[in-house]
Amino acid sequence: MKKKPKISRVERLEISILLQKGYGIREMGRVLDRSPSSILEEIKKNKVNGVYHPKKAHHKSYIRRKYAKYQGKKINENDKLREYIIDKLERSWNPEVISGRIKKENLGFYASKTSIYEWLRSIYGTRYCHLLHAQRYYVKRRKTKKNRRVMIPYRKDISLRPRITGFAHYEVDTVISGKRHKSKVSLSVIYNINSKYVDMRKINNLKPVTFNQAILSMKQRVKKIRTLTLDNGIENKHHYQLGLDTYFCRPYHSFEKGGVENVNGLIRRYIKKGSDISKYSSQYIKQVVDILNNKPRKSLDYQTPYEVMIKYNQLSLNKQKTPSLGVRIEG
Repeated sequence: MKKKPKISRVERLEISILLQKGYGIREMGRVLDRSPSSILEEIKKNKVNGVYHPKKAHHKSYIRRKYAKYQGKKINENDKLREYIIDKLERSWNPEVISGRIKKENLGFYASKTSIYEWLRSIYGTRYCHLLHAQRYYVKRRKTKKNRRVMIPYRKDISLRPRITGFAHYEVDTVISGKRHKSKVSLSVIYNINSKYVDMRKINNLKPVTFNQAILSMKQRVKKIRTLTLDNGIENKHHYQLGLDTYFCRPYHSFEKGGVENVNGLIRRYIKKGSDISKYSSQYIKQVVDILNNKPRKSLDYQTPYEVMIKYNQLSLNKQKTPSLGVRIEG
């Protein structure tokens, strides 16, 4: 909404009349189509000896603005410069273009765009503000930066994570449905950093409670989880309720949990990017998990993640074979 021009002489006369009639501030605001705060400020600033007189109020306002310090003073004192600026404003030129053109033509006078704006917002140039594209009579206030709300309480940075040894350190991520489907169904994925073991669950939404339930369900399949490394998604907000040591990547540094990010790429071979995850059954997802965990890895000396987890007694439940999907994962 555009700010109204300064209060005029006629409006000051109307304020005086309404005050004499006993009108309240809000009533005067409605009559003059001004905010009550503007009316109140006008009366407080421009009354003389406790009495609001329209002529004296207008003169007091004029004097205050006339002697206020402003950068456009030289424009008002230079007739040629002032006439040039007014002429160009009437041609719909903005102050930046006017300033640049003066410099280019080397006319013997100059005013920066800032000086032109200051002059326009002074008592001498305010009458020409309507020629600006925005028709703004004031400097637009920038929104002050508010203190950021803590989205993830008790967050610990990944730099505090202990050295990765053994098979109790996991990375966690979420695979979401394509936006065009407007589906909230997603996959919660955990990945063991050293054994490459993968597990995932289908979740109906990204609410922290739902996400935690999936993590705890997958936790039951392994002997121990010492640490979880997470990103800064809102689904991780209640991480402290898991009863585990959790650490977070820095914002936009997903590569700090590169193992699970790589696994997400493998998952996308079977659950295409942009697809609606609700269309995939839980049984199908278990089959995908089984294939990933039965794939030999070079980094494991061509053992499979399942073989490593069984070898070091890291699984709480016996590995259950599931039907093959009849496809292979390359890489």
